[in-house]
Amino acid sequence: MIDLITQKTASLKNDLLSGLTVALALVPEAVAFAFVAGVEPLVGLYAAFMVGLITSLIGGRPGMISGATGALAVVMVTLVAEHGVEYLFATVVLMGLIQITAGVLKLGKFIRMVPHPVMLGFVNGLAIVIFLAQLGSFGKNSGEGWLANTILEGSVIDVAWMQGPELWVMLGLVALTMAIIFILPKLTNAIPASLAAIVTISLLVIGFGIETKTVGDVASIAGGLPSFHIPMVPLTFETLWIILPYSVILAAIGLIESLLTLSLIDEITETRGKGNRECIGQGVANTVTGLFGGMGGCAMIGQSMINVNSGGRGRLSGITAALCLLAFILFASSLIEQIPIAALVGVMFIVVIGTFEWTSFRIIRKIPKSDAFVLVLVSGVTVATDLAIAVIVGVIVSALVFAWEHAKHIYAELSEEGESKIYSLRGPLFFGSVSHFREIFHPKTDPDHVIIDFQHSRVCDHSGIEAIDALAERYQTAGKVLHLRHLSPECIELLEKAKNLVEVDDMTDPHYHIATDKLA
Repeated sequence: MIDLITQKTASLKNDLLSGLTVALALVPEAVAFAFVAGVEPLVGLYAAFMVGLITSLIGGRPGMISGATGALAVVMVTLVAEHGVEYLFATVVLMGLIQITAGVLKLGKFIRMVPHPVMLGFVNGLAIVIFLAQLGSFGKNSGEGWLANTILEGSVIDVAWMQGPELWVMLGLVALTMAIIFILPKLTNAIPASLAAIVTISLLVIGFGIETKTVGDVASIAGGLPSFHIPMVPLTFETLWIILPYSVILAAIGLIESLLTLSLIDEITETRGKGNRECIGQGVANTVTGLFGGMGGCAMIGQSMINVNSGGRGRLSGITAALCLLAFILFASSLIEQIPIAALVGVMFIVVIGTFEWTSFRIIRKIPKSDAFVLVLVSGVTVATDLAIAVIVGVIVSALVFAWEHAKHIYAELSEEGESKIYSLRGPLFFGSVSHFREIFHPKTDPDHVIIDFQHSRVCDHSGIEAIDALAERYQTAGKVLHLRHLSPECIELLEKAKNLVEVDDMTDPHYHIATDKLA
């Protein structure tokens, strides 16, 4: 991804200003997703406030922004249309309880097993979805879309496009917003470029009386504090059977999108979030949201990218975004409604540019055809259907390819270094290959000094860690001296019996994450 990040470390000022920037971008998103779900705008805004606040307080990924999302809204719309909004609130409560259960059962670690091509496809697909979602802002408030009576009728690009001066003004403001965000970091990092762009464009439009679409043209965001509200549904098994399928689907989509976004932010910030804690945080947030009249939510990749690109790293950035959003609803709705949609569209276009993995065009001919196929497949399915289906399809295809290509499992190349015997491992060490891993080594017949080099291998899960510990115990029992080379820092941290046998080389040791409960 394009590195638009100007701040690598957390700071109070950056968190506060980036949180304010995110809050401004959350308003039209939350309103739009509420319309998609068929509920009132405040239902989406309350969800953005409560989910964002709670996950920032107790979630597993500081700096990640959560709120109402389109991936969940498209599932909710059928339920709302057939049974009403009260059933939606009950569904969101049950959705949260399912997510809490997933966290308690420590299922968050499995996101580390998502193959890299699937991750690239997810990122590219989401970038395309975010881009297409912005095209609706270039449409008039009413009128038949340009793709009426076609297979794409009713899609995000089927809008009645602006024409003439109205369109050119919109395009000009979007371009100016993007230019400010690109240029300002080269001059100063005093304030987030996105916030400066939004304020500048808003003052320009208000000061010169430029006619263009504003937040207020989409919907009014004025309201009061969310109030406690038990969903008014019959407490019967019939109700449970109505909401249970939706709750399971929403919980799965929410966790998949949240954990994949967590992994993405991990990569960008070079830190590690806690997947199991994030599952619990998302669950608590949705349970509370359902009891306070919100539509539920999950992590938002677009707003999360705005936050980290603006310097937001700590929990305070998400807390600030949530509280600012509430302040907008309570006190500043008249001001926020004057913000031009063009400024927010420009910010989101920058997010698209920063999110899309442009290097995939360069590497797609160099990587294995199976990986290229998975990358394109996941991107396409993400755009055509939804994230959960895309990831599941990608993981299944990748697993089949992996099983086919790794039929020979793990093996080792043997060599000597003085009086030491060297095992240079090849292939991944995971739960499926630990049995063959054990058979490679012969502690009883090996010389007194043995070196195992993991330079060309990768430890994927905790089963691999346990296999290394068990092997070290075998060599110790045989009275042999064992040395382990080129293990990642996480491997070393997780090892128990073999930790003291590792030779650390900061220059050549690899860095990667392991699917394990201890670090999740």
